[in-house]
Amino acid sequence: MNIVCLDLEGVLVPEIWIAFSKASGIPELSRTTRDEPDYDKLMHFRLGILKEHGLGLKEIQATIRTIDPLPGAREFLDSLRAQVQVLILSDTFEEFASPLMEKLGWPTILCNSLEVAPDGEITGFHMRCEQSKLTTVKALQSIGYDTIAAGDSFNDLKMIEASKAGFLFRTTDAIRAAHPELPALEDYDSFLAAIRSAL
Repeated sequence: MNIVCLDLEGVLVPEIWIAFSKASGIPELSRTTRDEPDYDKLMHFRLGILKEHGLGLKEIQATIRTIDPLPGAREFLDSLRAQVQVLILSDTFEEFASPLMEKLGWPTILCNSLEVAPDGEITGFHMRCEQSKLTTVKALQSIGYDTIAAGDSFNDLKMIEASKAGFLFRTTDAIRAAHPELPALEDYDSFLAAIRSAL
């Protein structure tokens, strides 16, 4: 039995923090897991910037409501889900994901949660589990699934490497160069074909 585990941002939807960086005019918020492998360090950096500028959940959610899936992502996901179970594994947060899941046809997503003060300030975050993507892939394997995984960032590499088949999708030149053993794909047609061939 196969299950496909996909990253969300950069694979199916634009990067939320890059969109919010542009909307808020704060370039420092454009750093993502493509740039910083340490997610804990990255999130604390982001929360510090938000606090400094007096921004909170309401402002980020307003930007998220303007984000559409990447062109072709919904069709790719629909075609894939017609053939195999698909699980989105993301380091984003429940408070961010819902509008995007609606636009993608409500696929299943496992992600994290935020700590939010009554005034909307984001005061912290809760990771679902340690190394959440890798831990989830291993848990799926322990109950009889073969996993096929894909993503674009540093935090996707361990789940990709632990899976029966794994792919980089629209990743950075640096990640592609560091992992020449992983197929690196750029369009949804070849992505869908590669996953189908691994089933």
